[in-house]
Amino acid sequence: MNKKDGYNECTYTTSPDFTLHSNIFHATLIQSRRNQYLRLSLPMYPSIKLLYLFIPQSSQCHTPKNTRSFPLSPPRPPTMTKIAIIYYSTYGHIAKMAESIKAGVESVAGATADVYQVQETLSDEVLSKMHAPSKQDHPVATPDVLKNADGVLLGIPTRFGSMPAQVKALFDACGGLWTAGALVGKPAGIFFSTGTQGGGQETTAFTTVTFLTHQGMTFVPLGYRSPLLFNMDEIHGGSPWGAGNLAGTDGSRQPSQLEKDVAKVQGESFAQVAKKLSSA
Repeated sequence: MNKKDGYNECTYTTSPDFTLHSNIFHATLIQSRRNQYLRLSLPMYPSIKLLYLFIPQSSQCHTPKNTRSFPLSPPRPPTMTKIAIIYYSTYGHIAKMAESIKAGVESVAGATADVYQVQETLSDEVLSKMHAPSKQDHPVATPDVLKNADGVLLGIPTRFGSMPAQVKALFDACGGLWTAGALVGKPAGIFFSTGTQGGGQETTAFTTVTFLTHQGMTFVPLGYRSPLLFNMDEIHGGSPWGAGNLAGTDGSRQPSQLEKDVAKVQGESFAQVAKKLSSA
């Protein structure tokens, strides 16, 4: 066994008279304070599967007498990219879009999504007079949800071309995250619902991007990642800024299949970006 840069080095052998030389592969046992693991460099063989042609599982690393070999650490499980989908919805349109967004996120291997709703500020009496349905059974979002996620997708209905007060209240509660720089570099995307065409989906994006900018977050728009956005055969929401729904002035129009398909595309594409950023 040789000493090199503080590490114990050795080569695997399959028999006393046959050594796999370094031009095939070189194995290094590295002893750290807490763990030991095997490092392989393969200058000739691109696939580690080929090693099994040469090395039976019973092979041992040959070391001089009076030395001890170190056990190999088990491989670490892959890290999942966690996406938080945070929405506010009075009549359920954005809530349905959020489920399509979630399906898109979880279609990406290694990505997972949790759905949260923004805390309601209107009283039950007011909501009853508005004929608003019961809220979905999603947990309420807090600033810590934004902090702990690898990426955030925000579902925001439009109120006169801007975000609702409920969403603004959540953003205003994130002052501690701003002070700590906890959201700097974190990817974020937006999806929408408005009553009419041209009813403020893009201006809602503009006003939301100001929050993302002050937090130092990375805005990930939908762009034209899907030809569905070019569909002229039916009325639909959505734009390069994000997926969208046109609810109608009385809220009677639920998300169409096209709008939900665009939302799924956004979830998928966003998860791919967030996955790359979280592993960088």
